[in-house]
Amino acid sequence: MGFREHEALLACPKCQASLAVADTAFRCHGCGQAFPVDDGIPQLFWPNEWDGDKRDVTDAVRAFYEETPFPNYDEFDSVASLAAKAREGMFARLLDEQVPPNVRIIECGSGTSQLSNFLSLANRTVFAADLCMNSLRLGRDFAVRHGLGRVNFVQMNLFRPAFQPGSFHLVISNGVLHHTSDPFLAFESISRLVKPGGYILVGLYHRYGRLITDTRRVLFRLSGDRFKFLDPNLRRESTSAAKKQAWFADQYKHPHESKHTIGETLRWLDAVGFRFVKSIPISKPFRTFAPDERLFAPDEPGNALERLLVELGMVASGSREGGFFIVIGQRPEQARSVSASDASLGAAAR
Repeated sequence: MGFREHEALLACPKCQASLAVADTAFRCHGCGQAFPVDDGIPQLFWPNEWDGDKRDVTDAVRAFYEETPFPNYDEFDSVASLAAKAREGMFARLLDEQVPPNVRIIECGSGTSQLSNFLSLANRTVFAADLCMNSLRLGRDFAVRHGLGRVNFVQMNLFRPAFQPGSFHLVISNGVLHHTSDPFLAFESISRLVKPGGYILVGLYHRYGRLITDTRRVLFRLSGDRFKFLDPNLRRESTSAAKKQAWFADQYKHPHESKHTIGETLRWLDAVGFRFVKSIPISKPFRTFAPDERLFAPDEPGNALERLLVELGMVASGSREGGFFIVIGQRPEQARSVSASDASLGAAAR
């Protein structure tokens, strides 16, 4: 498949009118703006155009990832090796097991698009969207080399989406919003892409879970990047030098990051009218995230004290995982008939 089959989903990132798809350029039916296609990747990025009082870190973040794409593909020589590595992580494995075929997914901030390529294997239609062309080329080169025809790559600013509202059963933004100028505004923007009854999944750096990483960052800066053995991910002999370097740059040299809590993200969901479904870690104490956890089966979010106890525990776990948490929310159904494909993710949760 390609963008011609999905032309009705596209929207001009400048004015939100529909787009005409062509091999060399996409053109807006409304404002007439042309968007070039480079290496099969439509460049649908449009700048934020904020006033001068609002800080915009987009150019700095894009330059960082153009120089240091993350993660890289150095250890994957086949689709089987990519799939095997993805399934080693519980989160990717559960997504693959529980997101059914024939649904439409967008990964906003896909980086080198390893997750997008992986999720496309099971007959899902996946769009990998990122602001960095270098990262997208790595993902697309892998997809083309191995005949992955269900994944599409697009350069896009998540503050100015290049898709019609309500186009996707699942919107993923994992490890991205905390690198933007305004994480809630970015969340609000991509939440509009979720179909009624569909889901949004966001992964963010945690305020407490990031404390050990922040401490290491100071030590590395003061010592000229010595003592890298303090990071357990950099001590693993099985990890390639290139992957270690990409991890070190992403964790300790990034030009911009913010930190958040589960409670803050619950307020984001409320603000856009979504329901809380689940968090990782589970937001109630003494309950661990199970190997067969149903990602789309609704949980109670826990009260403020329960969440605080869970989140304080992330100080220790953040040493291994970079101080990261995930929240899944659902856009409520509207008063309309629901097609089989619309209902499929919800059915998978039951």
